[in-house]
Amino acid sequence: MAGDLREGRIVIVGASLAGLRAAETLREQGFTGSLTVVGDELHPPYDRPPLSKQVLLGQAAANATGLPVRRDPDAEWRLGVPATGLDPLGKRVLLAGGESLPFDRLLIATGTRARPWPNPAEAALDGVFTLRTCDDAGRLAERLAAGPQRVLVIGGGFTGSEIASACRERGLEVTVTERGPAPLVGALGGTLSKLAARAQHAHGVDLRCGTTVAALRGDGNGRFIGADLSDGSHVDADVCVVAVGAVRNVEWLAGSGLAAGPRGIACDGGCRAFDMYGIVTDDVFVAGDVSRFPHPLFEYQLLSLEHWSNAVAQAEVAAHNMVNPGPLRRPHLALPAFWSNQFGLNIKSVGVPTFSDQIVLAQGSLEERRLVVVYGYRGRVTAAVTVNMAKSLEYYQNLIETAAPFPPAPGAADRPLAADLTLPSDVPDPKRLSHGPTVALTGHLPDRRLTVVRPG
Repeated sequence: MAGDLREGRIVIVGASLAGLRAAETLREQGFTGSLTVVGDELHPPYDRPPLSKQVLLGQAAANATGLPVRRDPDAEWRLGVPATGLDPLGKRVLLAGGESLPFDRLLIATGTRARPWPNPAEAALDGVFTLRTCDDAGRLAERLAAGPQRVLVIGGGFTGSEIASACRERGLEVTVTERGPAPLVGALGGTLSKLAARAQHAHGVDLRCGTTVAALRGDGNGRFIGADLSDGSHVDADVCVVAVGAVRNVEWLAGSGLAAGPRGIACDGGCRAFDMYGIVTDDVFVAGDVSRFPHPLFEYQLLSLEHWSNAVAQAEVAAHNMVNPGPLRRPHLALPAFWSNQFGLNIKSVGVPTFSDQIVLAQGSLEERRLVVVYGYRGRVTAAVTVNMAKSLEYYQNLIETAAPFPPAPGAADRPLAADLTLPSDVPDPKRLSHGPTVALTGHLPDRRLTVVRPG
């Protein structure tokens, strides 16, 4: 059987980081059959983190962020051709234009797209942007280089905060609106979000928390000139960046019978997709931002991540399992990890900070802007976030992987810790935020009525 799995036809939908790494791993694992990669963009796979950093700062061109290829995957690349449907019985991927691709095994790595401004007419104003693709970054960088009078950033999550940071580095006036009480609160909780807010204020950002944008305004000739806010105030600006989260690219799977919904596609620990009845498929796999997978360290709740490292690790596991029989398959157990540079802060995280009920400041201090915050849930360490102290992260990663007790034992910090020094993690309900979470733990909520099937 192992020999059979290394032959046949594999289709990867998503010419993304996950799609590329999966294609390379398939060949490294000895797959000799035909390999086709489908992507809706015309560009070959590229790196997204630089788009909100180096590209917006003018330090790199938007078309110069291509991903390095570890080895030639010997694949047929179908770029600029969106997938429009999946026929699971006929084992065919339907493409725009009416063509279809037969497969023996399929990997879905379609990722996410930027959530658009909900009013199409306002979203179409000249000067209103989103940031997800390299084309988005190129257009926005060009507009920032032209020196707008003020940039309005809607959403105080990581993307919105990094955009605001880049604007301030360029010397541009910036207003950030955030529905929640502080920037980054949905990812890091209350304590570190206060540090993020102080950093934005210190760098001259006009930060409006607890505030939403009621309407975007045009000049009558299709150009953006400002926004009305929920508190009755008005912001004059000539550029607006909508950074209110991401949408999983699952619409093309409607009618396929897979457990696909707003949080992505549910799969097992080996990256095999579930159907809508919770039955695991054996020929459809999922990887990257579009996946939702169980993790034993987080009570087997389904994790939905938008992290670079997860896309790589999960793609490699999925590819391995596509060409190996059951006893040789591996689980995807990598810990979630991410990083961000903004306003002089180097923020790195491991684990799931939102999976917490308490925190403790284990090292450093908020005043020094150098610290480690450890997160716990029901007496167990579940995450750690460092600010300008990245070297400490490996130690806390080991505590998470070994389910160490919370608060951490002596040796985990530069000061003795006691239970009475812990604080509530203060993670808000995502509905209170104007940006989507970068990590979500959730069960599957079916998007359609199920039919009860009874035998005979």
